[in-house]
Amino acid sequence: MARVSGTVDREVRRSGDTTIRYTVSGSGEGPTVVFVHGWACHRKDYEAVTGHLPGEFRVIAVDLAEHGESRSTRDVWTIEEFGRDVVAVLDAEAVRECVVVGHSLGGAVAVEVGRLCPDVVTRIVALDALHYLFLFEALDEEQAEGLLRPAREDFAGLVRGMVEAGSPAGTDEALKNAHFEKMVAVRQPAGVRAFEGLVAWDMGEALNDVKQPITVFGVRSLVTREAVERLGSRVELVLVDLGSHHFHVESPKATAELVAGVVNV
Repeated sequence: MARVSGTVDREVRRSGDTTIRYTVSGSGEGPTVVFVHGWACHRKDYEAVTGHLPGEFRVIAVDLAEHGESRSTRDVWTIEEFGRDVVAVLDAEAVRECVVVGHSLGGAVAVEVGRLCPDVVTRIVALDALHYLFLFEALDEEQAEGLLRPAREDFAGLVRGMVEAGSPAGTDEALKNAHFEKMVAVRQPAGVRAFEGLVAWDMGEALNDVKQPITVFGVRSLVTREAVERLGSRVELVLVDLGSHHFHVESPKATAELVAGVVNV
């Protein structure tokens, strides 16, 4: 049954002049699902997905610091600190148990939330995240610099390159342009600093620490054999054909069905 309850926008304040904005919807009679957007994106990416989820779900969609409507003047832009943005929302909403769903960088944030709240987060779901080993794996100094230099010198070029890399052959150009326009408009320095935080993140260490089951929905044509071999023993990797790296925006109903299926396990 699709949701019929309205939505309410709320905020929670953190240190560093940080205000995290988020949206809550649903009756709250069923499980709680928390959505975390990807790099240079925002919580409105999940509006259509939310509309296709069961009405009894309590759904919380969060804008990370300096993304969407959230604001911050802080100096720390690690994946863990983004995780603390989400934890602040969980505390404000008195969430006792939830599934955390994250897209792209948000998948890494979801893992950190699981690490920070082992007794609250029951399952982690990554939407086309974690399997990009060139980005999510721990990198040496030279590899990291090769990724970070474009972020600092040609941010728009980096965004365009990431959109292209996440677009299977035949992806509509208008869709790619829409994703680019949204992402390139992210507030700075958060756009660059968030990317730095992702490059510095040690996925292997994080995956070793978290105990929750992790499901990764990866775009079939973008998942490599190396990633399957690397992650297969730790995560449930499900290949999907729903669009590009941003398939939750392009195929919200099918994405909602995937999420609901995992939540109801």
